[in-house]
Amino acid sequence: MPDTRRKKEKGLIIVYTGDGKGKTTAALGLCVRACGYDLKTAIVQFVKGSWHYGELDGIKRLGPNVELIRVGKGFVGIIDDKLPRAEHEKAAKEALELVNELIHSEKYDIIILDELNVAVSLGLIKIDDILKILADRPAALDIIITGRNAHEKLIEAADLATEMKEIKHPYRKGILAKQGIDY
Repeated sequence: MPDTRRKKEKGLIIVYTGDGKGKTTAALGLCVRACGYDLKTAIVQFVKGSWHYGELDGIKRLGPNVELIRVGKGFVGIIDDKLPRAEHEKAAKEALELVNELIHSEKYDIIILDELNVAVSLGLIKIDDILKILADRPAALDIIITGRNAHEKLIEAADLATEMKEIKHPYRKGILAKQGIDY
């Protein structure tokens, strides 16, 4: 962490959860703000896998301040998932090891764990493993966690938890996901 002022501040655990849209978008907005202060951010994407999202190209434009690492093997058990569950579990285990390395590398001010809540709710990652990693992190490091179904223990450990609630969604009218808005 390059800024000595930040080393003295308490790092926050921030959780964005809920059934509404905007969890990853909120985390990415925070990332853009952090870039404005020359802070370094690592984004680790769980679950999303090989699909192409606009944020992949957009984040490249934020370099060298932001690094995106995709560790998931795709959505588990839905849509076009043909992988055995064991492959998803292996990817999640490797992801946790990577996250632990990133957290202790002292290269980042902020680490975003995108869709981690989904990996926990699907049983790919144990909540107690996450809580241990969070408890052992450097004191000034901010961690942002996104995804539906945040575990109650994670919300309890968080300094800030926000629930996105769906009120209305175009999909309900038959309008499919829109490039640049949804992906």
